[in-house]
Amino acid sequence: MKIKYLPLAIVLASLSACVKLDESPKSFISPEQFYKTAGDAISAVNAIYYPMVDNSTGAQPIYNRLFYTGLDFLTDDLDAGPGSPNAEVRALAKLTHASTNLRIQQIWTEHYEGINKANIALERIPAIEMDGKLKNRLLGEARFLRGFYYFNLVRLYGDVPLLLKDQTQLSLAELQVPRTPKEQVFLQIINDLETAASLFKAASTGEAGRATEGAAVSLLSKVYLTRRDWANAVKYADAVINGSYGYALFDDYAQVFLPAYKNGKEHIFSAQIKGSTISTGHLITSSDIRSGVPGLKGSYGNQLAFYTVGSDNFFSLYKLYSAKDKRKRTSFVTYYISPTDGKKYATINAPGDSVPFINKNWDPNYASTGNSDANMNILRYAEVILIDAEAENELNGPTTKAYGAINKIRKRAGLADLTTGLTKDQFRDSVYLDRRLELVGECQRYFDLIRQTGTEVTGVGPEGKGILLKNLKLVGKNNVAARHYLYAIPQGEIDRNPKLTQNPGW
Repeated sequence: MKIKYLPLAIVLASLSACVKLDESPKSFISPEQFYKTAGDAISAVNAIYYPMVDNSTGAQPIYNRLFYTGLDFLTDDLDAGPGSPNAEVRALAKLTHASTNLRIQQIWTEHYEGINKANIALERIPAIEMDGKLKNRLLGEARFLRGFYYFNLVRLYGDVPLLLKDQTQLSLAELQVPRTPKEQVFLQIINDLETAASLFKAASTGEAGRATEGAAVSLLSKVYLTRRDWANAVKYADAVINGSYGYALFDDYAQVFLPAYKNGKEHIFSAQIKGSTISTGHLITSSDIRSGVPGLKGSYGNQLAFYTVGSDNFFSLYKLYSAKDKRKRTSFVTYYISPTDGKKYATINAPGDSVPFINKNWDPNYASTGNSDANMNILRYAEVILIDAEAENELNGPTTKAYGAINKIRKRAGLADLTTGLTKDQFRDSVYLDRRLELVGECQRYFDLIRQTGTEVTGVGPEGKGILLKNLKLVGKNNVAARHYLYAIPQGEIDRNPKLTQNPGW
């Protein structure tokens, strides 16, 4: 993955939609004037990445805490911490939110912002006279990113409007379209990713952080896993594992998250975050850190979901890790050392029971500020290996190949190999657990809970069925219901577009 950090002025200037109508006519740059050079094309594609990490409106960017609050807080892993007073965030964590919830609206808006920027690039770049290999790379990135944004939307909302043209050039009537059946959206996602992979084959190499052929093929494996198309999930995961992309696991799990190793051999596609250069800073880090530690800017807005198991009133995901599991001490800390007074600060809820704090976004270079240059992982090689293990088991049972895949992940974690002789169901449960422990805090759990229900892809399952309902009730999120297999369509979108319909139960 190769990308330079993008100057916000360049990103914002790259779209005519960002030009304010009250500006002087001399400062207005029409699309026909702007999309003329290779530099214009690069700026247009850079803009597609923008909603992932920053937002000019002041809203939380998709992979800079918005998905944390809008996805991970809805699971059995995480919860709103005491430093998260926002009523709408706390409603999401308790599953009492409505279709008017601002975070549900922002996720929709920011994804469509990225999609429209991709549409603009795909419409305008082909006519620009420029190096052919660079043009292929940029078109490949635009195709990948559009497919990626739609993949998130269809998993969250189900049927969504499939818009493939520059929305700023459409009339209100043309924008008021009904929801497109999810099967058609999935076909477009697959088409975008396959086209992107093909374009990348005849493209120049980009900077660290950009979408690549390997990212397109990896995402295809995940798309097919979501669709429960096990054969194609295996096919594309194997293409990544056996291909010449150069991916490999880091020897040390901690290296996956330390900024010193960002965009390394395990990182297939990440949201590029350099906290000191974006308007929001790194929103997740300070929310992970507990408050009240001298010298640390922490709000403790993110916490694990605590629940009761037997006589333990503070059970959590943390206690599902084996004491030998190296991932445990990387993903969490149970205390902080103040950089001001050198004292140890921990929270004790019960005698001898320290609260674990999420640690994946920690950056030692910003230790006193709560900021971070840690990227947000979206696709990494470890997940492709787990996809291969899961899909192979579903397709052929727990074969030697399936065992070999999951045991690569377990070996790095310091765990013994899975014992052979497991049934298909037992092996599936083992993969689910290792996904949970490996990917905690990486905005994967909500999608995994839904995928594991066995219901129709992104469909609504019957009340009482499936792992989503069972697991959330176990952690005391008793408001969970069948409607939570999908997000609500934002009420603001329905008000603006009467052709939209609401999801069941909302």
